[in-house]
Amino acid sequence: MTTKRATQILPVHRLNEEGPGTKSLPEWWADERSRGTPEAAAVAKAAETLRTTDVPVAFPTETVYGLGADATRSDAVQGIYKAKQRPSDNPLIVHVDSMDMLQRILNPSEEKYHDAAASEQSLIPPIYQSLIEKFWPGPLTIILPNPPHSVLAKEVTSNLSTFGVRMPSSPFARLLIHVADRPLAAPSANASTKPSPTAAQHVYHDLNGRIDIILDGGPCGVGVESTVVDGLSNPPAILRPGGVGLEELRQCPGWENVVIGYHDGSLDVKEAPRAPGMKYRHYSPRAKVVLFEPGSNPDSVADRVHKDLQNSAVGAHNIGIVRTRNWGKYLGLNKGYEGSERTREEPETKKTLDLFKMPVEDSCSGSPKTILKEVYDYPLGSDVESIARGLFSALRTLDSIGVEIIYVEGIADDEGDLSAAVMNRLRKAAEAELKA
Repeated sequence: MTTKRATQILPVHRLNEEGPGTKSLPEWWADERSRGTPEAAAVAKAAETLRTTDVPVAFPTETVYGLGADATRSDAVQGIYKAKQRPSDNPLIVHVDSMDMLQRILNPSEEKYHDAAASEQSLIPPIYQSLIEKFWPGPLTIILPNPPHSVLAKEVTSNLSTFGVRMPSSPFARLLIHVADRPLAAPSANASTKPSPTAAQHVYHDLNGRIDIILDGGPCGVGVESTVVDGLSNPPAILRPGGVGLEELRQCPGWENVVIGYHDGSLDVKEAPRAPGMKYRHYSPRAKVVLFEPGSNPDSVADRVHKDLQNSAVGAHNIGIVRTRNWGKYLGLNKGYEGSERTREEPETKKTLDLFKMPVEDSCSGSPKTILKEVYDYPLGSDVESIARGLFSALRTLDSIGVEIIYVEGIADDEGDLSAAVMNRLRKAAEAELKA
């Protein structure tokens, strides 16, 4: 029988929001530790857990919350798979605090280079130099050859000859890595297949009792995971869309002809995934997600949703509508029932939702009668940054209410930046993608 752990949420909002200013990571940490702040105590406790135990720690990054473990110890990395209940044939991304830490991974010998710049140049394929200069620290993961006698645990690479690495732009994430003095393997801190967490409460909902520490730094800024690129292939490829867009990459020398190396479904079970998020269904709430392609006629969508509500075979008594740019509130289903609208605040997410109860004729019973079905409205905003930040939270919030179906308004995935990432995540979450 597995012992349930006592999961603590330790606030680190101030550190996450303020950052180091002009201080280096060592100077920032020395200052916090000397002042004995509660945040310093939380970081020290988390770092000690990472160094000495096999239990992962959840922490905020600029993309989503990560579930970190010492990437050099097999037992620690296995703790990630155990906590997430994730298949172990899915590779993990290694997070570093500096180029020096990456250098130590690439050069596992004890020798110290006198010319750090020259050594980095020789060990990192030249095609990555322009990306590192422009996007690191940031939401970009690069694929590198795993060196002979690698210090990385074999569970990190899932038996591949390469590994993915990134340097987070979140100063707090880099501070935690610096204090732990370990590269951290860190997938998203959610239960496997569920929507990624963009708030500490999302982590607690999924992993309470499975880990000891959640460092709460407030909501994440980007909202979707990092872009993963492979410069070892010819031409170079994007393996997962994320916080850095296709057109941004094409502006970098050597990446003008970068191709898309992913598809929005799941790989065949026999295929080895080259990057996280390529093989299995991801980002899925309990509710059925129905994604409508961009450009779908709102009136036609409303007709489809109305028919679903009337169709007893669908079985939906509560539904959610996640809209972006063209759908009106409730898709106009509340026309004539405006007086029945009310709001509902969710304590877990602090999100206030609009809802109304729609009268629907129940044709199932022997004698027809009118029943009320709840319709929730969740607007994400029209700009892609707001949509990306709110997407996972929307799916989680509506799931926590207990809706049976979530209807989502898609966006064009050819707008660069985050749009491809948003639609990639939605297609992986959806059970159906429709054009109306």
